[in-house]
Amino acid sequence: MTRNESRVSHERPEMRHEAKPETQGSDASNDYVIRVVEDPATIDAEQWNALLDSRPSATPFMRHEYLLALHRSGSASSEAGWRAQFITVAQSGALVAACPLYLKSHSYGEYVFDWAWADAYQRHGLAYYPKLLAAVPFTPVPGSRLLARDVDGRRMLLRAMQQLAADGKLSSAHVLFLDEADQQAAQAEGWMMRSTVQFHWTQREPEPYTDFANFLASLQRDKRKKIQQERRRVADAGVHFTELEGSAITPADWDFFYRCYQQTYAEHRSTPYLSRDFFERMAHTMPSNWLLFVAAQNGTRIAASLVGIDPVSRVAFGRYWGAVVHVPCLHFEACYYRPLAWCIANGYLRFEGGAQGEHKMARGLLPVQTWSAHWLAHPQFAQAVAEFLEREGAGVANYIDELNERRPFKAID
Repeated sequence: MTRNESRVSHERPEMRHEAKPETQGSDASNDYVIRVVEDPATIDAEQWNALLDSRPSATPFMRHEYLLALHRSGSASSEAGWRAQFITVAQSGALVAACPLYLKSHSYGEYVFDWAWADAYQRHGLAYYPKLLAAVPFTPVPGSRLLARDVDGRRMLLRAMQQLAADGKLSSAHVLFLDEADQQAAQAEGWMMRSTVQFHWTQREPEPYTDFANFLASLQRDKRKKIQQERRRVADAGVHFTELEGSAITPADWDFFYRCYQQTYAEHRSTPYLSRDFFERMAHTMPSNWLLFVAAQNGTRIAASLVGIDPVSRVAFGRYWGAVVHVPCLHFEACYYRPLAWCIANGYLRFEGGAQGEHKMARGLLPVQTWSAHWLAHPQFAQAVAEFLEREGAGVANYIDELNERRPFKAID
């Protein structure tokens, strides 16, 4: 451990980082205090959000309000296997770095799958859980995870995670869906990198799409024809849509959406990750970040699709959907075509379709590589995982190359 690092443990949640010898005593502002915080409500929301807003890859899902709602609603709680261990770094009483961190007793709700690693640990008589996870629960949206204004702050957070894992004799620490600056910090600290693939739509440059018909015209004929057929089937079924944004979404609208959301999980014999109380909190603390599409048939509501929106960066995020009546192709209309048409009409630059889903490519969403960083305490397992990630990474790169050869857009002369 160098003199620029602090020890962090469960037994001592607060530790002062002393200034370098040549400045100690003359400049107390060089002292840092690193804390492990189990209740996000005790972190100053304004300072947290200021750190987030300083990052170009900020998303609404890293805002203090969002993370606190997950905690307070019981969606991401200790009882649910998400024990908050947020790391904060303060200098002269001001927050200079922070990250959402959890002690996890399972790997559900992460969207970067390490079940095979846990199984390998178990087969060798070792405990993989609990582990440390820096992520936004249930939200596979790439963006900043290590909130700091410079690389030194980001690296300090990573070292604090490693120290916390080492002091607790934990198997590992992980950072999911991190941005490029976080990736560089993790690589500099010797963490292993892993990539996955998502599908995003991006507004065309230098001639932006003017409307959805203009977007369709840019697609290959077979792709365009299929989308038109799918949309026609929904229209012919007598389905009409209502768009509701921000405070226009009423409690009754949220109730209906949640019924649809529950139905999606019920069809997969599963239980929703997010509680109704979580969305109630979103309606009160972050109303401007939500867009709801409601489908009705013969005057009766039958489906809903919830999209996260960031009016600052002009990016939209496909999040949740459900239907209480089955209509062929309704999912595509509610989750892709309506949101894309809205993005084009409202000057949005990107629509992120969420985790996985190669079928999205035929609807104009293209493959994007996303990243996670991993640190394993056990040297032999770390080496085995490193070798696995090298092979897996080559496979992901080849997969993206193959996908790009099947781009749905017309060839440009």
